[in-house]
Amino acid sequence: MFEFAGDWEKPVNYLFLIVTAFIAVHGIRYRTEDGKTDVVRLLFGCIAATFFMLVLFQDVLGVVSFG
Repeated sequence: MFEFAGDWEKPVNYLFLIVTAFIAVHGIRYRTEDGKTDVVRLLFGCIAATFFMLVLFQDVLGVVSFG
């Protein structure tokens, strides 16, 4: 995904995984004081989880190839 980084592609991929994992976990697990979920945080958490899986399986593990 980050081919423009050249030799730094692998560290950039790992940094991206760490950041998106944090966003996904925070967005999906967030609850208000009443115990209700916030739809916007849940949406962005799911989007971050999707990008996490994309980079993990395609660029880091090399299991799948999309186009």
